Amino acid sequence: MKNIRIICCILLFTLSQHILSAQNDEKVRFTYDVDFEMNFDNREYYRSNFSNSMTIFGARLTPSAGITVKQDGKMVHKVMGGIDIMKDFGASISPASVTPEHSPELSGDQLNTNLFREIILYYGLTARSGNNDFSMYAGIFPRRFSEGSYSTAFFSDSLKFYDNNFEGLLLKLKRPKAYFELGCDWMGQYGNFRREKFMIFTSGEGKVCPMISIGYSAYMYHFACSNDVDGVVDNMLVNPYARLDLGSKVGFQELSVTLGWLQGLQHDRKNVGHYVFPGGGEFKTEIRNWNVGIRNSLFWGDDMMPYYNSRDEGGFTYGERLYMGDPFYRINDDGRIGPGIYDMLEMYYEPHLGRFLEIRIGARFHFHSRGYSGCQQVVNFRFNLHEMLER
Repeated sequence: MKNIRIICCILLFTLSQHILSAQNDEKVRFTYDVDFEMNFDNREYYRSNFSNSMTIFGARLTPSAGITVKQDGKMVHKVMGGIDIMKDFGASISPASVTPEHSPELSGDQLNTNLFREIILYYGLTARSGNNDFSMYAGIFPRRFSEGSYSTAFFSDSLKFYDNNFEGLLLKLKRPKAYFELGCDWMGQYGNFRREKFMIFTSGEGKVCPMISIGYSAYMYHFACSNDVDGVVDNMLVNPYARLDLGSKVGFQELSVTLGWLQGLQHDRKNVGHYVFPGGGEFKTEIRNWNVGIRNSLFWGDDMMPYYNSRDEGGFTYGERLYMGDPFYRINDDGRIGPGIYDMLEMYYEPHLGRFLEIRIGARFHFHSRGYSGCQQVVNFRFNLHEMLER
């Protein structure tokens, strides 16, 4: 309840400042944003050791409010504050007769009144010059502001759901036939047990002609040490690609082929002492019409997460602390060394119900060199005012 009172005070203060400022400057306006997401992801990976079978089912509400200021008709400044509220369905306090006293399932953190995950606090700038649209966000802001095209080898779906915000800076440039972004996400402050870590990421895509686009995505992830654990790991990944989309020629929403290359550069400075260079080709196809689609992604190459099961000086496995992509890109789950195949086939339905409402229902099937590796059933629902308010 204390958190709720603090948020209400902040919103009331922001509104009062808006009212006072509006008397002297009609360009200062009160603004708000609301984002709601519900995610269902049932994972049946019983035939592989890449990831545990589980069901991710939860919802998130991210309200924010603030002010906007127009400058010279070409620039808009925005200052926003809000809260990220998230709940895993079914994550409530278990009866003491069922669960031992030391279990986290008895923690007060499971109460619905303790679901405030993170404060949203950022400055935003949008500016237009000719055909160029520039945007900047600084502070703690939603991950959805990033519009780059990243393979799931970079960021898994579960990471995007549970780590909803960036803490840092994002720059975006839109042109009639191109898009570029550059960002920095500071993910860990140096501490006794908390390792210092940050990521610089970038993506871009431009049209060579109406049917052909070329693009790239990349990140540099610096996984440094803490006061108690020494050792630094550099994790870099680059993905150039080319896309051919014949959808407009045949009357489909999309009929595309994408050919790309994933190249990693990884360096465990203390335990290995030299760079390793995992890489492989990724071939994607997608056909979509009447809001129904089939998407296939085929990767052939090395284990893109060679240090996944390695341990740091403190005895902790690197795992998902070092690799944020889909664990299926580990390629081999039986200890074998050498290149292999990973294929993902998805069938989905994505009805268009408005630019601020997204619904996606799908089924994904995973295959590796040894055969079938499991499936997912996915339902995602999102209501987002940001796109409507930005127009």
